Order: sequence, then structure tokens, then C-alpha cells
Amino acid sequence: MAYVVLTLLAVVANGFSAVLDFARYKQVAVVMERGQVPLSWMTPLGVLKAAGALGLLAGFGYPPLGVAAAVGLVLFFLAAFVVHFRVRDFGLGLHHLFLAISAAALVVQIQAAS
Repeated sequence: MAYVVLTLLAVVANGFSAVLDFARYKQVAVVMERGQVPLSWMTPLGVLKAAGALGLLAGFGYPPLGVAAAVGLVLFFLAAFVVHFRVRDFGLGLHHLFLAISAAALVVQIQAAS
């Protein structure tokens, strides 16, 4: 049960975040500018989040793919921390929440795959 709930939570969270990137949501753009990330990266970053969300869904049918997707999302949000810390932007925004959700999904994906 936790496997399904945490996986779906990660799918919804990352899917929503991807949609905000695709829509070039102003608040996301502000956070990216603080991290000195070019706004032209919004769509490619959204594609990565959407791919992670789809990979988590595919993990229901093929668990190793879910593990790979969860690893990718965790690495994505760890990289977001590095990017922001690099420019001394310590206002975490929602990065910590997305990292926690993705890490929780990774744990349950690993359990399901084994």
C-alpha cells in the first residue's frame, strides 16, 4: 500500500512540477533566476521531471524502471540543491519537499524490485 501511495505522490508532484515548467510559471522562473539557471532550460528540465514521473508509473509493470526513474529524480533534486548553494541561494523553496518525496519513492521502488 505504501508503495502505491508514495509512488503516486511522487508521480503527481513531479508531473505537476513539469507542467509548471512547461507553462513557464512565474514563481518557478524566479527560483531559477535566483539559482542563475537560464530560463531557456525550463522546458528541458520539465521534460526530465515528466520522464521521471512516467518512469515511476512504468515501474508498476517493470520495477527496475521505477527504481531507475526514482534514482534519476533524486539526483535531479540533489543537483538543484548544488546549483542553488553554488550561488549562495539558501532559500530552499520546494526543492527539499520534492527531494524527500522522490527519496521516499526510491525506497519503496527498491523494496518492490527486490
